[in-house]
Amino acid sequence: MTLTPWQGLQWGDEVVPMTMPRNGTNTMRALQGLENADSSVRLRAALAVGTTPDPLSIDKLIERCAIEPDFHVREMLTWALIRHPSALTVPKLIDELRSERTQARSQALHTLSKIGDRQAWPTITRALLTDADDEVARSAWRAAVVLVPDGAEPTLAGVLSTQFGRGERGMQLSLSRALIALGEVIVPTLRAAKTDLDPHVRAHAIATERLLVDPDAGFEFAIEEAKRVVALGGIGADG
Repeated sequence: MTLTPWQGLQWGDEVVPMTMPRNGTNTMRALQGLENADSSVRLRAALAVGTTPDPLSIDKLIERCAIEPDFHVREMLTWALIRHPSALTVPKLIDELRSERTQARSQALHTLSKIGDRQAWPTITRALLTDADDEVARSAWRAAVVLVPDGAEPTLAGVLSTQFGRGERGMQLSLSRALIALGEVIVPTLRAAKTDLDPHVRAHAIATERLLVDPDAGFEFAIEEAKRVVALGGIGADG
């Protein structure tokens, strides 16, 4: 399956034409497709709504983001929201950050990171950056490094550093990538983390430092090498 939002939905050699709503009635009809039990129908519905943006669809798109089980449909819902004016979508997405649904929060953060409107920055709180749910926290990290204003990077790095050692390798790699995206401002934060009493924190900080120096180094290699350094009682080549 290949997604082609500008043409249609391609199934093998066939391109399925999009439904392109031209008025409020057709928009509502297309939105009804988001409730269909067939994920391919929901995908086409989101594609159609995004192709011809209509402010009437924003609430429904956000509502569906909170409960949609299919990854590809969620991505198309995000794409459809991005197609609408940020002045209309961003305030509603910010409201979703207070939802009790973890998926609502993570998808809202994901969409905000794609929109890139920095008015959302104040809503990326420490609570979200340290959320107990891994997907919410991961989405918050990604959104934060996109939305952080100039001069606030060291403070953000400090908050992100409290998550060193969290989760499995994929989660740790996400945090390392978020920190590295902030650039050289993270060096003092890494130095401090490399002296932490927790060996998992130290190893993660060392691995992140190595990726900062050598982006082509694999994370698996970096973390295993960092563990060896910690086991030997070191804190990294740079001290």
